[in-house]
Amino acid sequence: MTARIRRATAADAAALSRIGASTFVDTFGHMYPPQDLQAFLDESHAPQAYLRYLADDAYATWLLEDDGEAVGYALAGPSGLPHPDVAAGDGELKRLYVAPALHNGGWGSQLFQQALRWLERDGPRTLWISVWSENFGAQRFYARHGFEKAGEYEFPVGRIRDREFIFKRPASLPRREYAGQ
Repeated sequence: MTARIRRATAADAAALSRIGASTFVDTFGHMYPPQDLQAFLDESHAPQAYLRYLADDAYATWLLEDDGEAVGYALAGPSGLPHPDVAAGDGELKRLYVAPALHNGGWGSQLFQQALRWLERDGPRTLWISVWSENFGAQRFYARHGFEKAGEYEFPVGRIRDREFIFKRPASLPRREYAGQ
């Protein structure tokens, strides 16, 4: 494998759309009626959705490529989670997706670290993450990095509402690298 991580550009919108949609379907597609799944993909994983993020300096996206093929990405920016403690200036890891064939290879952790470094480039700040209530592996991963459950909300996928947990890491936690975890 000759994988690398780099910042995504507007030219990557179609690749981000493909990997975003395919990893979402691989991980969660079985949970939704086809019409609801397609409506969600059309709204959240269309190239235009990625172009909006890529055109906004408040957001950053990193693309994981293997031999030029998109196989994962991370998206970070201002927090938009529905929690009363979210404040202006708080950051959020909005998406962290890696193709199933690369799970447990350390690539998700590397994308995660890229996003955290960018989110805290001007110093520590409160960080937020949303994770599906049944994604126990992701919850353990985020807990190892200082995030704690702070609430929950309903995440819409078409007409379906998923129970989503909100995790928070206060700015007061010391900044450190979590290599190898």
